[in-house]
Amino acid sequence: FIMKFVPPLGVLHKMHEKEEKESKVLYAFFHSTISKLFHIKAYGWGFLIALFIAFFMSMSMFYTTTVPVKMLPLDNKSEFGVVLDLPDGTALADTASTLHKMAQVLRNMPEVVSIQSYAGTAKPFDFNGLVRHYYLRQNSSEGELQIQLAEKADRDRSSHEIALDARQLIKQIAADAGADYAVVEMPPGPPVLRPVVAEVYGPDKATRRKLANDLTELFKESGTMTDIDNLMRDEYPVITFQVDTEKASRFGVSVRTIKETLSMSMSGFNVTTIRLKNALEPSNVVLQIPLSKRSQLSYLTQLPVPSQYGGMIPISELGSFIYKKQDDLIFHKDLADVEYVLGEPIGRLSAPIYAMFGVDDLLLKYQTIDGEQLQGEYLGPPEDQTVPGFEWAGEWTVTFETFRDMGTAFGVALVVIYMLVVWQFGNFIIPAVIMAPIPLTLLGVVPGHWLLGAEFTATSMIGWIALAGIIVRNSILLVDFTVQEYAKGMPFFDAVINSCASRTRPILITAFALVGGASVILTDPIFQGMAISLLFGVLISTVLTLIVIPLGTLSAGEASCRNIAVNMGLLPGDADADAKYNIMKPEKSSKSAKDPKKWIKALGKKKQAESAEKETSDDKIDTNGLLKKEDKNDV
Repeated sequence: FIMKFVPPLGVLHKMHEKEEKESKVLYAFFHSTISKLFHIKAYGWGFLIALFIAFFMSMSMFYTTTVPVKMLPLDNKSEFGVVLDLPDGTALADTASTLHKMAQVLRNMPEVVSIQSYAGTAKPFDFNGLVRHYYLRQNSSEGELQIQLAEKADRDRSSHEIALDARQLIKQIAADAGADYAVVEMPPGPPVLRPVVAEVYGPDKATRRKLANDLTELFKESGTMTDIDNLMRDEYPVITFQVDTEKASRFGVSVRTIKETLSMSMSGFNVTTIRLKNALEPSNVVLQIPLSKRSQLSYLTQLPVPSQYGGMIPISELGSFIYKKQDDLIFHKDLADVEYVLGEPIGRLSAPIYAMFGVDDLLLKYQTIDGEQLQGEYLGPPEDQTVPGFEWAGEWTVTFETFRDMGTAFGVALVVIYMLVVWQFGNFIIPAVIMAPIPLTLLGVVPGHWLLGAEFTATSMIGWIALAGIIVRNSILLVDFTVQEYAKGMPFFDAVINSCASRTRPILITAFALVGGASVILTDPIFQGMAISLLFGVLISTVLTLIVIPLGTLSAGEASCRNIAVNMGLLPGDADADAKYNIMKPEKSSKSAKDPKKWIKALGKKKQAESAEKETSDDKIDTNGLLKKEDKNDV
């Protein structure tokens, strides 16, 4: 079964007349516009200068932060977390109490579905927690909250907006407890230790710690970051038991026995396991001294320790409890000692690079221990690590590497495109004209981000790279149609104008199709940048392509167009000049020259033929001389 839809003939005639009318309007428009821009120098130079001014104004939006730059915007997730760090040595009960207060406040948020609290231990960690080493959080002063949100369709605010609100709600609770906290959101890209990280290097521990503390204060002073912290441990005393080995050996008690006794009394001892009714797993029977006893040093001195001789010896007879400073944490990177200072950017400029610039401005007034001025390194660690210095890391490293690699790939793509167009047309000037509209796409891409209040992200860069291929295709269509019209005998200028008038419709259809496809992902938080680049870039660059490409083709000259037509086989070239003018080149025979006998025979035959022809010509009567003028007319 086949169905055919044949429009009436009258409709076809109307459509044909409409298309002819539109073609005439487009031809008149392009003829008038391009003629003025090409033949009148004032208009042409004015148009060129306007393009340069518009391009540099678009680029200045990055410098003036009118359009912020960021690796990736935060996605709309259904969860986020709160990481709490009280002063080192804080009791577990105080940590749990602070977490409970925070949870009670956060429960009042309408989007919050459930909250889980983890005191003195780590929550089940994800990829982000793996990179940030949250699974190592086992101290009594450390805790976490896991907040579960309603589904996206059931709430009006994004998870990032809710997290910002939550940060303000728990700020006072953390300040009253003297704690540091951080609101942790799931990153859209590769997770890092923190968005802003300063890796501090120096010749010794004291120098590194002083610089790290000073950078922590500068982070707070800059006002561009929150959740500021460093990974240096607070100075607090710990109680250790120093064994008197001489007394211990006299009483028949080993150091291992003392250690096991203290461990059992402080943390508990698994005596056995029992299976309860209907229980899938066995339950442990734990022997532990009550907290009221083990929290007081006077009770611990009476702790009995078994002796090899069968008696129980008080632990106070085997040594003494002493106070000492807790050991510092030691971090290494590439075999070098390093300290970390962390921060989270806030505000409209949420990219780490702007917070780093703010700290660098404050460092202009800062001097190190050596009296030297300090600035952070962006592209690697300090070359001389015997003097104080630091490197910017975190999300900046990922951003730099991403944009660097994509920029390199884009440059390689441009070179490959140019080589392919040169191979196709056999010309070096016209391919440069064809690729000229690629930078013009930024006239739509950058202002488009500004109009929609979006950040220029890695997906925006991907959209711009994809847009370059579409614009080059439109340029090739215009140049190819111009060459074909010129090869048919149309004057060069008219061929250029006719290509614009004829190719405008398919080029616009392609542009509108791309706009429709890009508008679908315009509301997606991650791929919004790609949609803006494609949508605004193709609209502006398409209009400019229809003007720039004809002007560039005319500026390249008729000779370039003719060379392309010859290379494509549409016009005869210098190699076909003999065929064009029907000139046959005689073939030279060298065989007779090689054989003297044959050459002499051929020469004799030639003379005989000439003499025979002369005799026959003598026998003929010349009637022209016998006829009179009148008779010739009659004949």
